[in-house]
Amino acid sequence: MGKAGWLRIIPFAVFMLFIGLQQALEWSVVKGWLELSAEQMLYLYPIKALLVTALLIFFWSKYTELQWADFKNLTHTVASILLGLLVFILWINMDWGIATFGESKGFNPLLIENDTTRNIMIFFRIFGAALVVPVMEELFWRSFMLRYIITADFTTVRIGTYTLTSFLICAVLFGLEHNLFLAGVMAGAAYSLLLYWTKSIFQCVLAHAVTNLVLGIYVLQTGYWQFW
Repeated sequence: MGKAGWLRIIPFAVFMLFIGLQQALEWSVVKGWLELSAEQMLYLYPIKALLVTALLIFFWSKYTELQWADFKNLTHTVASILLGLLVFILWINMDWGIATFGESKGFNPLLIENDTTRNIMIFFRIFGAALVVPVMEELFWRSFMLRYIITADFTTVRIGTYTLTSFLICAVLFGLEHNLFLAGVMAGAAYSLLLYWTKSIFQCVLAHAVTNLVLGIYVLQTGYWQFW
């Protein structure tokens, strides 16, 4: 796998480590070992978002698959935006009990009483979901994992190379990463299909960013924090 693999794994691993840390802290609170309020738990998010952002910036020059010129293809770019909107619509309508792992409390900024602090936290949540997560996840899933399943020497595989095995495995694993499992599988499959067509990681980032941005706006408007 080498250095190239680790550069795409580390930001994702750090993000997931924070999720594990939060779950461990919540479990400790339930056990009575720690006294942390639901509000205090929210403050892990900006730390996580900033740390992953720093890693992505530090490694940025090594992500040669991220080409800004890809956005010059307006057909691909418009399609990516529309796909992002479609995934959002499907996502909020696929929260069926049989397709869900556990119960998600989500990210509820209304737990924060101070208006300024609450707005700052909302900014970080939108920033993380709409900018940091799409880049971090698409580098891991669509650039690294999708190719690594084909061969361990993944850099020899062209971006957007299709095999049924890698497509299915990545879709399922992407689903397992999310509380809404089936919605996650759908999204993972949709972004991979976009990649096969555009051959562009940045187009996948764009679609993913649109999904997460619109989802964030929807959650703030409706108060359906479980989606966040």
